[in-house]
Amino acid sequence: MTIDMVGTRDGEPWPAKGEEADLPTAAAAHLVAAGVAEQITEPSPAPTRKGGRRAAVSDS
Repeated sequence: MTIDMVGTRDGEPWPAKGEEADLPTAAAAHLVAAGVAEQITEPSPAPTRKGGRRAAVSDS
């Protein structure tokens, strides 16, 4: 995530800024298009959430 989001998604808190999450493709694409997440193309050793596509999170 490129920002800290408030609230939950499917009952789980959003990942903190700089963390990754596995999301369904449509949800990940929406967050990337909105600029609140970055798409990652390489697997990360960091743990991710259950789901589909991984949406990136950045510390920048």
